[in-house]
Amino acid sequence: MSRGSPKKTKYLPLILIGLGLVVIIGIILSLPKTQGSSPERNDVLILAPIEVDQPAPELTLYDLDGNEVSLSDFIGEVVLLNNWATWCPPCRQEMPEFKAYYDQHRQEGFKILAVEAGEPENEVRSFVEAAGLNFVFLLDPENQSLVTFQNTSLPNSYVIDRRGHLRLAWLGAINGPTLEKYVTPLLKE
Repeated sequence: MSRGSPKKTKYLPLILIGLGLVVIIGIILSLPKTQGSSPERNDVLILAPIEVDQPAPELTLYDLDGNEVSLSDFIGEVVLLNNWATWCPPCRQEMPEFKAYYDQHRQEGFKILAVEAGEPENEVRSFVEAAGLNFVFLLDPENQSLVTFQNTSLPNSYVIDRRGHLRLAWLGAINGPTLEKYVTPLLKE
């Protein structure tokens, strides 16, 4: 009884592994390129928010000039409250998106309150001036906003409607197209 050539059965697992690798490489090479890898690609990730409808919490902090600012000061306007930090790369990345959206919609009663989580005023002011940002920046040395919104991850953002109701929440960075899709309709209410 002969079982076949020992050389053939010895190399069969290696041949199968090689064929498997060729198939896997072929699949990887055939996958579409990821966002940003091609300059002509227009795909943009739109991040759906968590939808809520409850009264906005009470929160009072100070702006870069030492003025007291409360959420209740903005009844009648749509407010994006963003918790961020100067040392947080995704936080820094979304600031130009916020600026562009703010510049386009501020005449419609839209405000941004960017709450910096703990850095001193001079560091926050340096960042704001270097980036050319023109919305409201609040200092939060004791992380009151993170505690109030019960979220310690950065960045996080909340939209409060004209009635003072918390309507939308995002955990993580957001972009302009996301703001257009979800915030712009609230400006028309």
